[in-house]
Amino acid sequence: MVFLYEKYRTEATFEMTQNLVMTIFSFFFGLALGSFLNVCIHRIPLKISIVSPPSSCPQCGERIKFYDNIPLISYMVLFGRCRNCGNPISMEYPLVELITGLLSTSLFLKYNLSHQYFLFLIFSSSLIVISFIDLRHQIIPDVISLPGILLGLLISLIFKNITWYDSLIGIMGGGGILYLVAFVFKKLTGKEGMGGGDIKLLAMIGAWMGWRAIPFIILISSLTGIVIGGGAILISRQELRAKIPFGPFLAIGALIYLFFGPEIKSWYFQSLT
Repeated sequence: MVFLYEKYRTEATFEMTQNLVMTIFSFFFGLALGSFLNVCIHRIPLKISIVSPPSSCPQCGERIKFYDNIPLISYMVLFGRCRNCGNPISMEYPLVELITGLLSTSLFLKYNLSHQYFLFLIFSSSLIVISFIDLRHQIIPDVISLPGILLGLLISLIFKNITWYDSLIGIMGGGGILYLVAFVFKKLTGKEGMGGGDIKLLAMIGAWMGWRAIPFIILISSLTGIVIGGGAILISRQELRAKIPFGPFLAIGALIYLFFGPEIKSWYFQSLT
């Protein structure tokens, strides 16, 4: 009996240690991925290859040495400045790395080392790139959203996380709802209220998460947009007509639903009854 207990305790300890090591690894893997996402965020709007040339300082053009390109650590060691020219490095770089690291860790804790972990890490990474590009340039590149739509539909055919028709309806419903909103807004005001990039982004989200997620994601996105976007306008003292990119809020809504979808639906239907 004692032997069996010791064996069980040893196996449990080994499993806990293994899970801890894998969790830490998932965080550092996310940091490394975040470093690559920074390259995508900087180069995709400029229509520059994300593969070559190697990373360089955007201000002086000096090629970044490998020891100055370690996620988070290099930024802190260099005190947020380029080693060559001394100009400040945007806080956006370590922020993207940290967000990606935390998302990678959260996905690993939710799905372990499964195909869902890798697939949703790809999905989350695309949302991060889209969000930061939209914040900086107020565009959502088709080169991410359109392949994302096709990939989401293809994954529904292969892995059955959602049915292919849920994905297809999600594409048409997600894109169609925002297109209708944009059409009605333009008819009433004569102005563009919703960009085509937002429409394609919600279609991509629908492809990955299915049509049932769309109403909740729109609700979450709208609420976060009102609170965060409205607060940002008040703090910066801009006019209420200032254009606020909606892409990041759609991404926030999708990620919240990804992690807390069942709880959100349960709370919603309980509140109705």
